Amino acid sequence: MDITTIFGIFAGIALLVLAVKRDITLFFNVPSLMITFGGAFAATLINYPLRQVLGVLRVTRKAFFSKPMDPYSVIDMLVGLSEKARREGILALDHEVPVIKDDFLRRSLQSVVDGTDREVLKERLEKEIAYLVERHKQGQEIFISMGTYCPAFGMVGTLMGLIMMLYQLDDPKKVGPGMAVAIITTFYGSLAAYLLCIPVAGKLKVRSSEEVLIKEVVVEGVLAIHSGEAPRVIGEKLKAYIAPRISKSKQKESIPVEEPAQEAPKKT
Repeated sequence: MDITTIFGIFAGIALLVLAVKRDITLFFNVPSLMITFGGAFAATLINYPLRQVLGVLRVTRKAFFSKPMDPYSVIDMLVGLSEKARREGILALDHEVPVIKDDFLRRSLQSVVDGTDREVLKERLEKEIAYLVERHKQGQEIFISMGTYCPAFGMVGTLMGLIMMLYQLDDPKKVGPGMAVAIITTFYGSLAAYLLCIPVAGKLKVRSSEEVLIKEVVVEGVLAIHSGEAPRVIGEKLKAYIAPRISKSKQKESIPVEEPAQEAPKKT
């Protein structure tokens, strides 16, 4: 579970509630909720096929519950597999395939054991990554669209409230409450867009980048094992896929720094 996403949403709502805790009931209006969220959902259904709208729920789980794999653990696993393949042959990896938890790595390695041609395997894996990116983009686009529609329908609700208020100008006592109800739809739209929809779309983009990075490392490592490259060469090649700041921090932790030797005192 990604605690930062859940904490961010609840923290934002909690701060808003604390800010208006004395008059919290003034910020609850059912017709305004129906206009803002109902209108945004209806516009989303018009813009996207129902299959994509329903499928976004599956993609949304990545923003709340996905835990990205550590790239270095994946590299260590691939290097270990390459060492075994060098010692015992590619067919020896057949016993390692069933215990691999990652589905993409397991299927890729099984294809190597089955003797799939290298170019065919590379093309298939790259297409799978491309389709994955496309599916993730659809989820991101739907949330960005909803983040656009919510403020727009909030403004529509505000205009509707102003129209109804203008018909009651003969009663000054109703102008103030009517204006408050008219503006609250804009509040709902802005809150839904900038606290939920757009941030979730951004988190999905980050999660997609992390997942694609891992899969690219897997593809390069599996193809290197298929070609019989040396484990040390494979490890160095895969580290090139990791962000330089991560690589540098890991190197600082793992490589001891030797202190410079002190120069001998000069003879006089």
